[in-house]
Amino acid sequence: MERIDTSAVAHAILDAPGWARVGITAPSSCLREDAALELARVIADAVDAPVITPSLEQSTLPL
Repeated sequence: MERIDTSAVAHAILDAPGWARVGITAPSSCLREDAALELARVIADAVDAPVITPSLEQSTLPL
């Protein structure tokens, strides 16, 4: 089993909508569940996203 990159998960959480990050602490169980599902979606998308490595031509600056 492949280990999940915790740095990618952390960045995904920070990039998630603010309402979802705050919503997981809401007193309403419905709002907490919606927020948790949104955070899970954002994290799953980040984990499933392919890692894009720039080619040599893309990573060099023009002279």
